[in-house]
Amino acid sequence: MATTSSILSDLKKQGTEKNRKTLLRHGAPENVFGVSVADLKVIANSIKGEQALALELYETGNLDAMYLAGLVADGSQMTKKQLEDWAKSALCALIAEYTVPGVAVESSHARTLALKWIRSKKELIAACGWCTYAGILATTTDEELDLEEIEGLLTQITGQIQNASNRVRYTMNGFVIAVGSYVVPLLTQAKQTADTIGVVKVEMGETACKVPLATQYIEKIESAGRVGKKRKTIKC
Repeated sequence: MATTSSILSDLKKQGTEKNRKTLLRHGAPENVFGVSVADLKVIANSIKGEQALALELYETGNLDAMYLAGLVADGSQMTKKQLEDWAKSALCALIAEYTVPGVAVESSHARTLALKWIRSKKELIAACGWCTYAGILATTTDEELDLEEIEGLLTQITGQIQNASNRVRYTMNGFVIAVGSYVVPLLTQAKQTADTIGVVKVEMGETACKVPLATQYIEKIESAGRVGKKRKTIKC
C-alpha cells in the first residue's frame, strides 16, 4: 500500500535535473524533483481514489507531490476550508493556476470560491480565482452559468487588466479566452473585450512562454467550429 513517504521516494527517483531546472525557471520553489507530467499521471493512476493520501501529498510542500495530489484528489469530496487551504498554500503559478482550479471546479463551492479568490490582494490567490472561474465555464452548460455575472467580470477585466499584477493579467486574459471559447451566448462580448485589451504584457522570466493574444485565440476556436465545446475536466 502506497504511503506519502513511499510516493516521495518514488518521485525523487523519477525526477530529472533537466526538468527541475525548467520548473525553477517557471517559478517553482526549490523543493521540486522534476518529475514529468506523464510519469506523474502513471503514479496518479496507481493511487486513484486515495483521497486521504492525496491530501497528505499536497501538505508536503513538494511541488511534484502537490501536482500529483491535484491529479488524484476528488474536489467534490473536499470541504470549502480544505480548498481554501490549498489556494493559500499554492507555492507558485503552476499550482495556483492548474492544480487548485482543477480540483476546485469539481466542488459545489467552485463559484463562491472563485469569486472570493478573484477579489484577493494576493497575486497567486487572485490568479487561482480567475482560473477556477475559467474552469467553471469550460465544464458547465451555458444554461447553468450566470451570464450577467460573467459579463460583469469581462467589464472588470477591461478596466483593471493593465494595472493588475503579473499573473493576474495573465489569467484575466485567459478568462476572456475561456468565455469566447466555451460560452456561446457571450462570444460577441468576449471578442469585444479581447479587442479592447489587445496585447497583454506579462513578465514570463527566463522562459520561452508567450501570452496568447485573446483575439487570435478566440478566432481560431471559432473558425474550427469549436465554440461551446465543453470539457469533462480541466485537470491535465
